[in-house]
Amino acid sequence: MVRILVFGMTENPGGVESFLVTYYRNIDRSKVQFDFLCNSYEKVAYEDELIAMGGRTYHFTSRRESPSKFRKELTAFFEAHASEYAAIWVNVCSLANIDYLKFAKRYGISKRIIHSHNSQNMDGFIRGTLHALNKRVLHNYATDFWACSEDAVKWFYPESLASKAVVIHNAIDVSRMAFDPSGRSRVRTELGIDDDCYLVGNVGRLHFQKNQSFALDVFKEFLELNPDSKLVLVGQGEDEQMLKNKVSESGIGDNVIFTGVRGDVPALLSSFDAYLFPSLFEGLSIAALEAEANGLPVLASSDVISEETKVIDNFTFFSLEKTAKEWALKLNEIKDTYTRIPYEEVLPAFRQIGYEIKDEAVKLQNRLLGE
Repeated sequence: MVRILVFGMTENPGGVESFLVTYYRNIDRSKVQFDFLCNSYEKVAYEDELIAMGGRTYHFTSRRESPSKFRKELTAFFEAHASEYAAIWVNVCSLANIDYLKFAKRYGISKRIIHSHNSQNMDGFIRGTLHALNKRVLHNYATDFWACSEDAVKWFYPESLASKAVVIHNAIDVSRMAFDPSGRSRVRTELGIDDDCYLVGNVGRLHFQKNQSFALDVFKEFLELNPDSKLVLVGQGEDEQMLKNKVSESGIGDNVIFTGVRGDVPALLSSFDAYLFPSLFEGLSIAALEAEANGLPVLASSDVISEETKVIDNFTFFSLEKTAKEWALKLNEIKDTYTRIPYEEVLPAFRQIGYEIKDEAVKLQNRLLGE
């Protein structure tokens, strides 16, 4: 059995975290085990489950909080543990910090994987500059170059490395995300939502990338057409207070629900009737794939969300150049046109294009083992 050192888990159960735990659940853990570097002393998403599956979590100070403590703690960790690992697998949305790769090389971890999970800079100028600088020297520290999509390859890697990059599908456990009538009933009862209410949902970090502010504009227009509808925003993040203020100022507070972070995403998806996904940019969205696995009609921003994201027929792309009212009209058209696609049709569609986890976990495992 080999151990792989993994970086990418944070306190927020977002797309990268969901990706990692899904693959971890489905690999053969008698052959491959994961340990997790966590740059926070807070408990990370799924930590209890990671440990229960045989993983170890190592917490340390973030570089942003204290560069000196960060380096001191990482040095101590790699001096003590580097020899235990066949590889390090660094999952990030930018190259602003590649210190994990540098430490791994310095302390003799021979296989050093960098994995891109985004297709555009989602941070400010400084981190964007660091990304550009580290992009030039990445070849000195990483040995393997992975990405979630072809768009992510193009943005993340210089041309000299892009040809070497491998796309690892953001596969999901389709059966786990399948529509659940009992989950639908439970969540709707909990949230006080009537059976006949048309419920629009969005799951993701409350962050400008996910564009929930525009989703509120769209929903306000949609509410004019469907006064009994409601919008549920699942997640937390930097924009939370701004979004709550906007809801209050817009006078739609009775029709918008913030749930915070939840551990019952399949049941929440089952409670929705449509999924609104106007992100400004994405790598290849796990959240959207999970909504599709649930059979939900999805309305997503075109051009910035990869075409690879569309798996089933009731997934609709729409331009962010359109107004909120035009989005609302399109959402209303979806309401009148599309219903949830049954699991019996969803599963073959996911398997055909390589987004079903049980198939893809074997491929990932073989890559980690060098087979």
